[in-house]
Amino acid sequence: MLTATSVQAQVAAAREDPLRVLVVGAGVAGVTLAQLLRRAGLHPVLLERSGQDADSGYMLALMPMVDPVLEELGLRDEYAAHSVGLRRYRLRNRAGALIREYSMEGLLNRFGDYRGISRGELLQVLGSNGGTVSYGATVTAAEQRSGAARVIAYDGSEHVGAEFDVVVAADGLHSTTRDLVLHANQVSGYDTGWGGWVAWSEPDDASDLGEELWGAGFFIATYPVKGRLGVFVGGARVDTRVGPERFVARVRGELTSLDSRLDAALDAVARSNEAYYWSLTDCRCATWSVGRVVLLGDAAAGFLPTAGIGAGMAMESAWALGRRLGTATPERVLDVLRDYEQAQRPRVESALGNSRQLARLVFRRSKVLAALRDTAIRFVTLERALRPIRTLLKDTPRVPSREPTLGPGARGAVHRARAPRGL
Repeated sequence: MLTATSVQAQVAAAREDPLRVLVVGAGVAGVTLAQLLRRAGLHPVLLERSGQDADSGYMLALMPMVDPVLEELGLRDEYAAHSVGLRRYRLRNRAGALIREYSMEGLLNRFGDYRGISRGELLQVLGSNGGTVSYGATVTAAEQRSGAARVIAYDGSEHVGAEFDVVVAADGLHSTTRDLVLHANQVSGYDTGWGGWVAWSEPDDASDLGEELWGAGFFIATYPVKGRLGVFVGGARVDTRVGPERFVARVRGELTSLDSRLDAALDAVARSNEAYYWSLTDCRCATWSVGRVVLLGDAAAGFLPTAGIGAGMAMESAWALGRRLGTATPERVLDVLRDYEQAQRPRVESALGNSRQLARLVFRRSKVLAALRDTAIRFVTLERALRPIRTLLKDTPRVPSREPTLGPGARGAVHRARAPRGL
């Protein structure tokens, strides 16, 4: 479990590292990277703008691309214990009738596990090896100097200045750290015009079943995690602005087939006081690195949930970056970041494009177009639908082999060989 620590204490711990790394954002991407670097013997400074008790819950369906990451962290068993296997996927039409049920095992098992887990549980798993984090902390300024990045961090009570060899902005879709290094015209996005509420329902007997209903002007998804059922109910924002209770009532009026799971899912959104609204937009950046500052996860490429691959790509990207930084020297940082972006960006943007294509298919308000879609989807095999994802899984990213971790004495010798630079 990560331990809340002051920014000053983290900076002091990183002072003797051969590569001083700041990771901004303790979400999935940021924690993954920080833990990988700690396994490599470094002491990355990890900042999180939210408080320690901030809500971290929604459901994730993780593709097998996360398996090598968890293997390197030694967390495969921990991950399995806190997640459930997703072996079936069921699709319903605009009226709630079953279109098709697909087996996921034959298509994905050759690559690894496809599992459901809540975001909060995943963060606990990733942090189970221990480490430090400063909550309520943000970066307020970043200045690129020759050979280092000078950063000012604010933790709610004081400003702390420090120099780093690498600054990783992993603070999400609406990254404030990204705003310090990129112009507004370098960040673009796709707004679906849709949004919806995320809530939790009681689990049912089908703990291996993910289910979606593609309606005309609405969308319902249920995905199991350990001990709960994650629910999303949404639609066009012009329609959802009436609020969850009235919107759910409207959706019920469109359904002629309603089983116990769908009924419970709609109830969970209509009655929950804790359901939060998710506006479905994404982002893409013109570049991922500016000098010694590099973007990671949603800060670099924020995904729509339609392809169910955003969190997995964030973990894979953290692994690809961590492998490179774990053996890098300060003098080679710019080359390392350039190599990372050239290798990983095409994979991420391919998946991002796939999620946008699916959004255009799923998010339809017209009943006529929804009816045509329902007819067409009956003839689409899951193998064809998953072809872009299967291609990504087949083409595992090529990352440098990690050299044996240097012991404290060897790392100290490397540090002393450098021109001294205080934090």
